[in-house]
Amino acid sequence: MIFRDRIEAGRRLGRELRSTYGNNPDAVALGLPRGGVPVAYEVAQILDVPLDVLLVRKLGVPGHSELAMGAIASGDVRYLNPQIVRSLRLSRGAIETVAEAETRELHRREQLYRGDRPPLNVTDKIAIIIDDGLATGATMRVAIQALRQQQPREIVVAVPVAAVETCDELQDVADRVFCTETPHPFLSVGLWYNNFSQTSDEEVCQLLKEKCPA
Repeated sequence: MIFRDRIEAGRRLGRELRSTYGNNPDAVALGLPRGGVPVAYEVAQILDVPLDVLLVRKLGVPGHSELAMGAIASGDVRYLNPQIVRSLRLSRGAIETVAEAETRELHRREQLYRGDRPPLNVTDKIAIIIDDGLATGATMRVAIQALRQQQPREIVVAVPVAAVETCDELQDVADRVFCTETPHPFLSVGLWYNNFSQTSDEEVCQLLKEKCPA
């Protein structure tokens, strides 16, 4: 199944989640920027739950930025994939150079997307983390780690498309995992969208402005 775009993907995902989380006053939808926010917006609309952004940045391998060696999130949370670090013999200096650049970008986006608006309080809530797809799952792992520090009642991972092994692995760190499509071979998230154009900061800001609580 190939999705037309992130809007269609979000609507399909929302319909899948509706019987479990629809109109639940304790549920919140958290989109991973930037591509996860349009998907999360559609899910939040269908479930009729609040929407917020969960800021996470992938740490790409130097020279091969699409390959994630880990990720960082707000609150100085960092996850490194030990298998990739070992197999590519990545030095601490190389890792730190990437991490410093991505930390600056994370702080920039946090100011841009939030301004003075505080993040949603997810303590004792059902936090549904949403992205447009999962390949290695590194970004989602660090998102889960960051969210655990806020003590939600339940952490739910929800994506339209993912590698089946990544969905299986995330079962160990999330409370529930919903992957609408798990094609094999997977290869990359973008292959499963007709339109996978980059989501802009302006689009993220507009969607959050429309749906986020004041």
